[in-house]
Amino acid sequence: MRTQILLGLLPVLGTEAIRIIHANDDGWAELYTRSFNDALIAAGHDVVLSAPSENKSGTASSDAEPSPRTTACQYNSCPPNTNQPIGRNESSPRLNWVNSFPVTSMRYGIDTIAPPFWNGQAPELAVSGPNVGSNLYVQVHFSGTVGAAVFAAKDRKVPAIAFSGLSDGTLAWNTTPVPTRSLVYAQVASKLVDAVVNSGKPYLPQDVFLNVNLPKVEGKCTDPNNFKFVLSRINVGLFSAKDVYHCGTDRLPLEASVALSGDGCFVSVSVGDANDKTTAPREKQAEVLGKLGALFTCMP
Repeated sequence: MRTQILLGLLPVLGTEAIRIIHANDDGWAELYTRSFNDALIAAGHDVVLSAPSENKSGTASSDAEPSPRTTACQYNSCPPNTNQPIGRNESSPRLNWVNSFPVTSMRYGIDTIAPPFWNGQAPELAVSGPNVGSNLYVQVHFSGTVGAAVFAAKDRKVPAIAFSGLSDGTLAWNTTPVPTRSLVYAQVASKLVDAVVNSGKPYLPQDVFLNVNLPKVEGKCTDPNNFKFVLSRINVGLFSAKDVYHCGTDRLPLEASVALSGDGCFVSVSVGDANDKTTAPREKQAEVLGKLGALFTCMP
């Protein structure tokens, strides 16, 4: 199984290589993030990681200038007494830590850390995660993973995707062997990124983000080929305006009901409004459906 997954990380023929800024809230040395980073690079993209020096889960859209680091980073991934607010892996300088919040890490990544690698150019896409654990419905408003993606979409006008995986349990970057769940999430998330990229620019409507939750990696969902993407909504739509018409209805399924649906391997993909972290209006959903329609399936 692991050999099949690793083969799936090889570059996809026909996928355009783009500049991607990568953040998270679980820390720069968290394995889910590193596996996803590896998958994006294997797909041919030029990726720069800029993430917190330690776990900053649940910090929402907090943003503060980074302070000098005096203790070792998460999992001893940077030495103590660096006395620097930001740092990097000297052998892989595209892997960077910021001693502050996820939003700050995304801000520094876009404005300061990544441009020198890209001759001053901006990222073409921002990704955050995969988070260790879900970010569904009310969790969205407290999530640093989502906060980082929302900052990119709203404040820097960079199309952004927040990924979360329901299989929880933190893992150090150098865990061996790499657990299947980390590799599976990396491949499935990379598949969605490639679909977005292959849909052409603009990759997403302005001021929206995609909130993506991947189900637990168990049973038949240990095979990345069994994962299916479902267009969903973040919050309950009881009193909301109609959603885009899809799968025979104008009310999209709630993302929690999709990602928690059991062994169907359904991945919820919600179009979020970057202004308030709720479900984006129908016209924005329609743009995403028009670009990615072939990717989506209907719930049984």
